[in-house]
Parts: sequence; structure tokens; C-alpha cells
Amino acid sequence: MNPRQLQTLARKHGTPLVVIDHAVIRRNYAAFRKHFPKVQAYYAVKANAEPAIIRTLFQAGASFDVASLPEFMLVYENIRKLPARERQQFIWDKIIYANPTKPRQTLEALNRYKPLVTFDNLTELRKIRHYAPDAGVVLRLRVPNTGSVVELSSKFGCEASEAVDLLVAAADLGLVAEGVSFHVGSQCCNFENYVQSLNLAAAVMAEARSRGQPMKILDIGGGFPAPYHRDVPPIELLARKINAEIDRLFPRDVEIIAEPGRYMVANAAMSVASVIGKARRDGKPCYYIDDSVYHTFSGIIFDHCKYPLKAFRKGPQEICAVFGQTCDGLDVLSLSEELPELELDDLVYAENIGAYSNASATWFNGFPPARVLHVNVAPAARR
Repeated sequence: MNPRQLQTLARKHGTPLVVIDHAVIRRNYAAFRKHFPKVQAYYAVKANAEPAIIRTLFQAGASFDVASLPEFMLVYENIRKLPARERQQFIWDKIIYANPTKPRQTLEALNRYKPLVTFDNLTELRKIRHYAPDAGVVLRLRVPNTGSVVELSSKFGCEASEAVDLLVAAADLGLVAEGVSFHVGSQCCNFENYVQSLNLAAAVMAEARSRGQPMKILDIGGGFPAPYHRDVPPIELLARKINAEIDRLFPRDVEIIAEPGRYMVANAAMSVASVIGKARRDGKPCYYIDDSVYHTFSGIIFDHCKYPLKAFRKGPQEICAVFGQTCDGLDVLSLSEELPELELDDLVYAENIGAYSNASATWFNGFPPARVLHVNVAPAARR
């Protein structure tokens, strides 16, 4: 979608507006499958849980990584029309509940579906055994997150030294230990994280096999970087490294899965907002727009992400500040944006805003989240 089309849609539908292009999502999924032919993509629903996105990826052949019962049910809604046997097969083969910590009520609700779930400690393992004894389990390892935008290793993952003991404990409790997983951190541009993690996982799986615990699944997690700017290394480079390590380290009968979220949707959405206020503070122009860090731009706070703003109006650019619409001093989109002089009702837009943006929007100050508009949705994915 080009800026002119975005401007037309904003004039028609009003602002704030998020436009999600499903043609881009389909291209991203196809590119992932091309570059990682031995890896099944489990879309991380938390990146953007719009039902239309789930339907598009379901139709494309994706599997799904969920982190809550509502996310599981969102995916389930798209498969419930399948015959019962195919539906259960889909849950076994194409859904992983990859949040290592789960409320017991969630486990109780999921047990009827015999899901695949992750764990990283003995307490969680015992909880799974008590409340979801029919679940298959995958052990999450703690791995390097060096250089990733969002670090996860301080919150999740067991040490390699205790990994095999935990896998044996799962078997002793009567659970089926399916494999191991890891996550190198979100928006990972340090590809050595993957190389180190694959070697660590291979060592754990080899030791598990030597102790009578064969592993069928390796989940290499997410972190696949979205092309926010030209300095992000290309996915092709990462694919060469990962594919080479997979070929070298793992038997062919090991199923390799991954959890791309950001990579699938980040560049599939653009947002557009209107200028609702204008002032000059400390000698600098300041603009106020009808969106905020509590809404579409929540990724500034929660995802450590920046979304450069652009204007449709032409003219010499100057350094300015841009604030959101809420009555909160935290609601700052940028203190050093470069924009032409703007007037009230002018439009500004941001690209690459499809991941961890409207997904974490709130109703703070009573302002509703931006309207979401889906374009280029395939007929089979409409509902």
C-alpha cells in the first residue's frame, strides 16, 4: 500500500486508523517457508491477534503459538468446522501453548484438547500433571538473548544443567516429553544467538536420548527480525546459518518448528492520525495527534520500538515534538521528529506498525483504540 492510498482511506474512514494489508502477510509467510524449508511456522498470535490475520494465516497453512486461553480459542474458532478427528489432529500438530507459566484454570480448560504446552521448572511440571495430564510437554531452555530488542531469558527458560533431569521427571510423572524449545529474544539481529542456542539444544537432546528420553520436537522460538530499517540484516542470512546448523546437529526425524510473530505482521500495517493540536514549547514546534502510546503506538512503551512519523504535506522539515492525545506526560511519540510545518487536521502516518502495536492498545482516558481496516483479504479468509 502506498501513502496516497493510505491518505484516501483515512479521508474515507476517519482517524486514527490502522490499515492491515493481507497481501503482505501472505508474502511474508511464503518467504518464511521458502527460506526455512525444514521449519514449520507457528505464528505467535500475541504479535497481532486480529481474527482476520488468524484466518489469513490459517488459510495459508500456518500453525499457531498461543500464550493464553483466549488466544487458543481464537485459533480454535477457525478450525471448529473441521471434522472432529481433523480438528484434534490440528491441535496436536499445529498449536503450541508456549507460555511456560499457566493458571491452573487454563490447564483444566485445555486438557480436553490434549494440547502441547511448554514448561521450564518442576513446579510447573507438577501443575501440568495435576490439571492437564493429557498434555504433551516441551521443555524451554534458557539461551543467550544478547543484542535482542526484547530480552526474555531472565524471565523464562531452565538452565542447561537441569534440563535432562526435568525431562526425565516429566516421564516419571507419566507425561509425554515431546521435545525442547528456546527463544533468543524478540527482534534478534545478533544471529549468533541462534547458533549458540541450536548447539545447546542439540547437546540437551543428545543427553536425553542417552538417558532413554528421545525427543521428537525442536522449537527454535521467535525473534526473526522485521525489516524496520535498512540496518536490519536480511532474513536470508539468518536462514543460511539456521539451516546449516539444523542439517549438522539434528537427526532428520526431529520436527523443527518456530514461532515467528513480528516477522509475519510488522511491515503489513500502517497507521494514520490527524493533527488535533499545535503549540510551540521551548522554541520547538509541538504537534498533538489523535492516537497515542496507549493505543496504536503502545510499542514505544512495551516493545522498545520507534515508529518514524511522516507527513503527506510537503515543505521544509524541522525538528519537532509529537505527543499523543491523552492527558498524560508519558504520552510522547517523539521529541525529535523531522516534519514539515503542519496545520490542524493534517495527516501523519507511520509504517511497519503491525506487531505489538494495536495488539496492546487500551482505552486509557476513555479514548478507544484506532479503527482497524483490513485490505487485500483473500475471499476464503473473509468471515
